[in-house]
Amino acid sequence: MPPDLAATIKDSIRNWSGVECPNEAGRIGLGDFAALIQELDSLRGTMVFEDEPSSFEAALISEQEKSA
Repeated sequence: MPPDLAATIKDSIRNWSGVECPNEAGRIGLGDFAALIQELDSLRGTMVFEDEPSSFEAALISEQEKSA
C-alpha cells in the first residue's frame, strides 16, 4: 500500500475525472480508506456469497417491481 494512500487516491481521482478533492469532509473520508482497506483485507477468504443467501434473496424479492 502506498505510504500516503489519501494523496494517491486524490491524484487518481484528478487524473481519472479531472475533479479535485471537493471539500474537507472528502479529505477526511480519504484518510479513512487505509483502515477500511486493511479491515476488508483481513476478511479475505473468510466470507463467501452463500453465507447469507436467504437474506439476499429476501431483499431482492422485497425490491422486485410489482407487476401491473
